[in-house]
Amino acid sequence: MKKTFLKEIEKSVECGTAVSGETALEVLRSSPDEIPEILCLANRMRVRWVGEEVSHCSIMNAKSGACSEDCAFCAQSLYHDTQAAVSELSSAAEIMESYASALKLPVNRFGLVTSGRALKDRDIESLCEVVKSGRNGRIAWCASFGCLDKARLLDLKEAGFRRFHHNLETAESFFPEICTTHSYALRIDTVRAVREAGMEICCGGILGLGESLEQRVELASILAREQVDSIPLNFLIPIPGTRLENMEVMQPLDMIRSIAMFRFVNPRAEIKISAGRVHLRELQSLIFFAGATGMMMGELLTVAGRNAAQDVQMLQDLEIVSRV
Repeated sequence: MKKTFLKEIEKSVECGTAVSGETALEVLRSSPDEIPEILCLANRMRVRWVGEEVSHCSIMNAKSGACSEDCAFCAQSLYHDTQAAVSELSSAAEIMESYASALKLPVNRFGLVTSGRALKDRDIESLCEVVKSGRNGRIAWCASFGCLDKARLLDLKEAGFRRFHHNLETAESFFPEICTTHSYALRIDTVRAVREAGMEICCGGILGLGESLEQRVELASILAREQVDSIPLNFLIPIPGTRLENMEVMQPLDMIRSIAMFRFVNPRAEIKISAGRVHLRELQSLIFFAGATGMMMGELLTVAGRNAAQDVQMLQDLEIVSRV
């Protein structure tokens, strides 16, 4: 007999509504023999409520290191001894060169990412000028500049940035274990300011930080409450010199369960798999059947990404169409 939690998921797939917290936990606790049916349901939900095509993005580390925040996982924090590169804001020429490289990939979004709690006004103005000159390209521009207020977000929108990225990182109940230099409320305020400014919201987190299964569901539920447009899911890559350098990495099936759970809690949102995808090893292609609608391709920030040619081949082998 089919288990009750699978029956509830079937109803959610038909209606496009989120599953209960209890069912979300059942997905995370599911046995290997239940995975095939979970994947079938997650894929059906993805196709029905988001679409068959998938979309990908790439990013550029436009200002690196020397961050004043103490996020436990981050190589760029001043609180960690990681020898991470420190660089000032990239030039317009460097940014456009990176944008040109992204055009060679099957991506439809290109994000500029800067370290620090909030990018300085003069740097925001510089990046707005860059985007104004290149906003008619095929790939849409996205920004990840920290905790900005509505006024600055409106400036970004006017310049041509279409989407703003700002991760919550983890569940509110676990956040104090990960960061103490700013509050969870500040991150939520930023996400809501993005919505008020009329920009699309890209907001997710990092799994495998030491959080409980309940806290993974908590994060997924908060993202559903905030009605974010796109959820980037990262999986911790422990970096020597950070507080989490000895954290055990997530196992492939736990990652697949987590992706499916986020899909069931956020039926209509994009879910893009980002850093830590390498931990999936031979199961990388299952991300789409688990409900993901895309992935981050190319170079990441301070950790290695996957070879882009391998990603392109994987998409071709799956006969999945990428939106470009």
